Amino acid sequence: MPGLLRGVARTAVVAGTATAVSNRVSRRQSGRWAQQEAEQQAAAAPPPAAAPPAAAAPLADDMTAKIEQLKQLSTLKEQGVLTEEEFAEQKRRLLG
Repeated sequence: MPGLLRGVARTAVVAGTATAVSNRVSRRQSGRWAQQEAEQQAAAAPPPAAAPPAAAAPLADDMTAKIEQLKQLSTLKEQGVLTEEEFAEQKRRLLG
């Protein structure tokens, strides 16, 4: 039973971390786009016709999310919630 509880807790932490990182990245990206629009309107430049680059943003967002999850896993390992083997497995899943 403790192993099951640990697994459920680990899953909840990873899912919560992923959600928090995703929300933070979305808010930051929205803020940057709003700032860019305001700067363009202030300069009286016509708005751009093309959409923002979509290829680079998901890769950067995905990497940021993975880094945050690794930090969270490391913290859990340091607190003794995860064993070295569990940490290595979760890291392998995240990066693999």
